[in-house]
Amino acid sequence: MKYMGSKARFAKHLLPIILKDRQLNQSYIEPFAGGMNMIDKVDGIRIANDQHEELMAMWQALIYENWDPPKSITYDEYQHMRYNREEYPDYLLGYVGFNSFGAKWFAGFRRDKIGKRDYWSEHYRNITKQVPNLEGVQLSCKSYLDLEIPENSIIYCDPPYAATTKYRDGFDHKQFWDWCRQQTKVGHRVFISEYNSPDDFTCIWEKGSKTTFSWHAEKISTKESVERLFVFRD
Repeated sequence: MKYMGSKARFAKHLLPIILKDRQLNQSYIEPFAGGMNMIDKVDGIRIANDQHEELMAMWQALIYENWDPPKSITYDEYQHMRYNREEYPDYLLGYVGFNSFGAKWFAGFRRDKIGKRDYWSEHYRNITKQVPNLEGVQLSCKSYLDLEIPENSIIYCDPPYAATTKYRDGFDHKQFWDWCRQQTKVGHRVFISEYNSPDDFTCIWEKGSKTTFSWHAEKISTKESVERLFVFRD
């Protein structure tokens, strides 16, 4: 699924690092699962959490209720959903809302490029292709602060990045880094994707990437950034 800040193109680099030395029956948790573009490539015990209610309602319907989403949505239908959300089920809003400019929540209708691209068909194929790989995933919809995390878990965090387009509910970055420190100290293995980190975190992987998405950091070149993976130096 195309999703703001997706790590789909980096999964082949990140997962071998994150899952190295994973123990039998050790839980893998994503507090900010979003488009599920990392966790759909992991097996074993998996917990996918995200605070976005409509997004998680969509995944619930797709994975466990055999919902077949629409293959196309017209501009008028999109606009009506955008401004009359109370009339539609959350799972449909989740499906429609994120197929927008920059993969941001109801950020504007993407018109097809005749003879070149059919955005709704792509959206349908991408999501339905993921669903079989997500069977068995435990879904959760709450703040990462309220997660009940099994002992000795692997936690991969892909939070809203600092200095980027703000998410609809805001995000306290200082509180997040404190939470990562705490989870490491109680025995979990915590990995964080970000551009930068506090001084007591170490970068264990980085890779430059080019992007033209409008969600890109305001204080970094709109053409290139450096994705990094951090761990806490406990």
